Amino acid sequence: MANNIKIGDSKVLESRETPDGTMIRRRRVTPEGKRFTTYERIEMPALVVLKRSGNREQFDRDKLLTAVRRSVGKFFNSDMEVEDVVNKVVARVYDLGRDEIESKEIGQAILDVLAEVNEVAYVRFASVFLEFKNLEDFESIIRSKREEIKR
Repeated sequence: MANNIKIGDSKVLESRETPDGTMIRRRRVTPEGKRFTTYERIEMPALVVLKRSGNREQFDRDKLLTAVRRSVGKFFNSDMEVEDVVNKVVARVYDLGRDEIESKEIGQAILDVLAEVNEVAYVRFASVFLEFKNLEDFESIIRSKREEIKR
């Protein structure tokens, strides 16, 4: 049914900034009384991702969100927590101030953010991103994370 809703015909009931300040959430209503929510996000400048294969493609926030949700989403309590991780990764990527970034740098940014927000998701993502081969790889990263926490 949402596909039949026309934003132009709707009225804004309420506007509110998301807690992380990266979007504006608008509650709207159509003339028929149907309510829905829209989100406004700042459009970032074009960024090209250099893939391991040597190919180049446009950076796609939605693709990043899907990848994070698929790989470690089950370790979070809500989609908003996953959105928050992605927002932090996107901010780090754009803070580099470059027009092109290697895919492995994006992976490292994801790993860095996960290290701050969810230890289990961090280890899970690290196991794939860093291509763990055996239990020693898991033990090593867990040991280094524990030492980091002690400091």
